[in-house]
Amino acid sequence: MIGTPVVAVRHARFRYPRAAKDAVDIEHFEVARAEHVFVRGPSGCGKTTLLSLIAGVLTATAGQIELQGTEWTGLSSAMRDRVRADHVGYIFQQFNLLPYLSVLDNVVLPCRFSASRYAKAGDSAEAVRGNATQLLRRMGLGSDFLGRSAAELSVGQQQRVAAARALIGQPELVIADEPTSALDEALRESFMRVLLEACSDAGSALVFVSHDARLAARFTRLVDLPAINSASSDATTAEAT
Repeated sequence: MIGTPVVAVRHARFRYPRAAKDAVDIEHFEVARAEHVFVRGPSGCGKTTLLSLIAGVLTATAGQIELQGTEWTGLSSAMRDRVRADHVGYIFQQFNLLPYLSVLDNVVLPCRFSASRYAKAGDSAEAVRGNATQLLRRMGLGSDFLGRSAAELSVGQQQRVAAARALIGQPELVIADEPTSALDEALRESFMRVLLEACSDAGSALVFVSHDARLAARFTRLVDLPAINSASSDATTAEAT
């Protein structure tokens, strides 16, 4: 791969506290700038754990995991939070929306924690909110939804709000953990189109985890996680996926 990859995993292992065995043991995995990678594998093979390691939510027990050339384990917890806010848009499996905030305020939230994403989203409060409104509209959520609290939304609507939040401010890396699981076929198609177009427009790399093999053809590269994670055959952790 030419240049510094967005994500570089080298000789990395991770074991949950009190677990008997590693959940992740990967010799080498990289994601290039603007590359769209589809990661597949059965439940328990380490998919969500790998995403958490790439995003610096977890840190490797051994080896190196780098984002934009910065190794996560060399950073304090506060610095990891700052780097993540600046460079990573994360579509969580459980969405992690703030139920007491409006739809619009949930989407602009990353720009409150990252000056760089604020600047790329418009560099004024009005422009940022306009950018968020446009993302929501592309996700099929019009002006009627902007003032609603996240708690009022259906699961599928929450999923699309979470995607808009991840995309705002053009982060260098977008991580998506089963983002289409609550969408019907028509919404899934429009969601995938908007997600891939937005990442391409921003030059964002995308790491996308899903059980839905039908989506794989849309991506630059397909990674079968059990093939690169030597711990997956005997993983015994209670992982979300």
